[in-house]
Amino acid sequence: MATDHRFLLVFLIICSASTLLQAAEIKAEASGDCQRKCGDIEVPYPFGMSKGCYLDETFRIICNESTGSASLALLDWEVESINISMHTLRHKNFRGVTIPFNGSGGPYVSFFPLVVRQHYSIPKAMNQFVAMGCDIVVYLIDEDTSKVQGSCSSLCNPNETVPVQLSSCSGLFCCEISFPETLRYLSVRVHRTDYMTKAWENQCGFFTFVEKDFLSFNNMKFSTCNESYVVPMIHEWAVGNTGCNEARESIDEYVCGQNTHCIDYYPAQGYRCKCNNGYRGNPYLHQGCQDIDECSNREDNNCPVKTHCVNTEGSYFCLPNRTRMLELLIPLGTGLGVGLLILVATGIWTWRKLKQINERKMKQKFFRRNGGLLLQQQVFSTWGSALLELTLFKIEELEKATDNFSRSRVLGKGGLGTVYKGMLSDGRIVAVKKANIIADSQQVQSFINEVSILSQINHRHIVKLLGCCLETEVPLLVYEYISNGTLSHHLHDEPNSSLFSWENRLRIAAEVAGALAYMHSYASTAIFHRDVKSSNILLDENYKAVVSDFGLSRSVPIDKTHLTTLVGGTFGYLDPEYFRSGKLNEKSDVYAFGVVLAEILTGQKAVSNEDDEGLAFRFRSAVKDDNLFHILDKVVVSEGKEEEILPLAKLAKRCLKIKAHNRPSMKEVAAELDQLRKTKEVPGHQESLWRKYSSVNENCHRFSIGSEAEDDHLLPISF
Repeated sequence: MATDHRFLLVFLIICSASTLLQAAEIKAEASGDCQRKCGDIEVPYPFGMSKGCYLDETFRIICNESTGSASLALLDWEVESINISMHTLRHKNFRGVTIPFNGSGGPYVSFFPLVVRQHYSIPKAMNQFVAMGCDIVVYLIDEDTSKVQGSCSSLCNPNETVPVQLSSCSGLFCCEISFPETLRYLSVRVHRTDYMTKAWENQCGFFTFVEKDFLSFNNMKFSTCNESYVVPMIHEWAVGNTGCNEARESIDEYVCGQNTHCIDYYPAQGYRCKCNNGYRGNPYLHQGCQDIDECSNREDNNCPVKTHCVNTEGSYFCLPNRTRMLELLIPLGTGLGVGLLILVATGIWTWRKLKQINERKMKQKFFRRNGGLLLQQQVFSTWGSALLELTLFKIEELEKATDNFSRSRVLGKGGLGTVYKGMLSDGRIVAVKKANIIADSQQVQSFINEVSILSQINHRHIVKLLGCCLETEVPLLVYEYISNGTLSHHLHDEPNSSLFSWENRLRIAAEVAGALAYMHSYASTAIFHRDVKSSNILLDENYKAVVSDFGLSRSVPIDKTHLTTLVGGTFGYLDPEYFRSGKLNEKSDVYAFGVVLAEILTGQKAVSNEDDEGLAFRFRSAVKDDNLFHILDKVVVSEGKEEEILPLAKLAKRCLKIKAHNRPSMKEVAAELDQLRKTKEVPGHQESLWRKYSSVNENCHRFSIGSEAEDDHLLPISF
């Protein structure tokens, strides 16, 4: 504990000492923390092996550390090499098709894998289509147009076995077809001709796409049709789902870095990034394309032998020899102007020094105004807290990451600030929260409170704070980026909410409950969130829940059961008892979580309009009158089982008790939800509520979730 405390103190000292920090930040940016090699295979961005290190799932690589082999996760291709400049991927084990001949004489038809799929295509320039066998005619058919796109025939001499060596696919045992670049879907039709020999009646043939100049077919034995053969093949790849112009209009789509240009990729839907002439590197990193010194390598410039090459940014030019001699003679005359140069240099040095002093004073001013000193005081007042490592970001890096905080990068706005989507120089996608212009000490307190709270928490269902920047006009917080919006969006704003399944809803409820239980009962100091609501529950691409927005949260000393504070929170989720008394305790979060459970069950908003009594009141009323079925969401009714829905509804009812002491603790809520999920996994079939009640008259759609004595009045609470 003491070590963690001293670490944060050192961190704050580093925040203040900007001149000592620059070298350390440059080193951290240059090193990165993504593994870029699997065995001997280079894995450059946009490909990657761990979350945050690849562009999207299409480019995720699985590395077998024991064998040093790599494979493309989405398509299960074994990868031998990846070329960024050529945009190629060498597929080591492309599986061809074995042709069984059963003596019937009829044609053999096979639908081949897609030539273009998931950002990948088979380029004609690097591959060929090859068919092998005796006395066969092969047709390549475009399934889009049903037209033959090419054909070839392969013959054998009488009684001939498989040739020992193949020098070409010229029609003897092996033939090839040139396929068009526009081909997307194909089928292959093979006919037996029995032209010269019957020796191959019980043999098999083989056809496949294969890397050009590959002729190592001699190891394949065609005496049996049960064998499976693989060959190397080259894929081209592209990024995105649109062309260049459309991608540039959406900041989420366009991924080309600086000093690059975009090229539409027509074989597949998408585009490619290329370094501009005079630059070399990875065009998918923000600063991946660096200037080439064409003059350092004779092969990189076209300057004649008797000239001097001068490198420039992105290019070079050639000077005649007499100019070079002039350049050598000029320094001899510099002594005449040495006094003037010293005077100018002194003036420049003085001006820069004064500028540095002014910038340092301005940063110190911003640091104090943005709550740096308040954060230091909280360090001393929270001795013994488990504090996590935070990174101090330079404002220049965050401006580049967000395109100078462009409006197109805005993810959302709140009372305390605006959140932007950004991409750091190492390729990580982050969310940057930019506070509003600080107007009073209360806003400073809320901002610093969020830093203090999140720096004490390490939980996979609580948003991770990566770092901050306090030495700017407004404070900035940098979080991990959660890509799939909020629970509120999926419940209320998604046009096709039926895709948001009951299984996802139940799991999300359990994950959020676990996070709140951790804050209440297992963190080193108890933490009350104070603003639990569906719009503060973020979801990632796998619908994993992450609790966010801790600006109103409060840490509670071990010896206290509640705090007396100004009432804070969101209408519709506010604990009525907390609203009346101003006494905050853990049961206030339980009440708000009960409203979230009611949203999950009904699909209704916490408050629909100004005259709405609130979902909590409507839900309690429906439960009391045994009319719960009438307000359940159709997804819950059609997919959920009675033994899952009724316990969840009963738990929501207990969380929404008007009297706080009658509500369960979050630890109890989390335990019940975990048990409910384990029960769900037990094998066995139960009818869904929809099937169970669909044959019953609508007036009979009533069931009870228990006759537990109601200790609360169902009068709506007026705020």
